[in-house]
Amino acid sequence: QVQLVESGGGLVQPGGSLRLSCVASGSIFRISTMNWYRQAPGKQRELVAGITSGGSTNYADSVKGRFTISRDNAKNTVYLQMNSLKPEDTAVYTCNSHFSLAYDYWGQGTQVTVSS
Repeated sequence: QVQLVESGGGLVQPGGSLRLSCVASGSIFRISTMNWYRQAPGKQRELVAGITSGGSTNYADSVKGRFTISRDNAKNTVYLQMNSLKPEDTAVYTCNSHFSLAYDYWGQGTQVTVSS
């Protein structure tokens, strides 16, 4: 069983920055792909960014050049650095750990609100 705990959300003005963290329990972190998803009110959940165990990354077009995903295997932690935030980035951001269909875990999410 893997537990994921996110932190770092909050209220920020447009153009500001936040860094989200997700700490994972368990020993499969190092071999798992880690993803950040988000869901805004009335919208479907979307993949924001992902990072494989080897460090390859992918991003949604809407966040390319503004968000950076990284991982620290020594700390079992994945980060999402979010810069130049926009009101449309407002959502609940949730961490996901994926190794296989049987090993797919989700955190509880952290609220990010971008507003002046």
